[in-house]
Amino acid sequence: MAYSRPALYADTMYFHRLAFTLCAALALLSVSADGREPRRPEQDAAYSATRSGDIRPFGEIRERVIPRMGGASYLGSEFDQGSSTYRLKFMRGDSVIWVDVDARTGAIIGRSGR
Repeated sequence: MAYSRPALYADTMYFHRLAFTLCAALALLSVSADGREPRRPEQDAAYSATRSGDIRPFGEIRERVIPRMGGASYLGSEFDQGSSTYRLKFMRGDSVIWVDVDARTGAIIGRSGR
């Protein structure tokens, strides 16, 4: 049976929609069940080190550093397991400030930016 041009176009569009639907379903399956992104390995390392008493809890460190930043906005942090340090990131105006903190003692060990 010969297909007319509109029928071939309709079949092609059906397969494109099907492929898109399958890709979208696979993307949704890759998201964790609770809707949050999966934890990063550095978070697991910080959690384990805090539980074992090797480093101070991050909340304690953050609450200790933020008041010293003179109103700069807190952006986030990273944990370096190798050196047991946190790098806290702040923004003041158009400048980014990085503050390095020894996670074992909570002492500020470095700072860059204004």
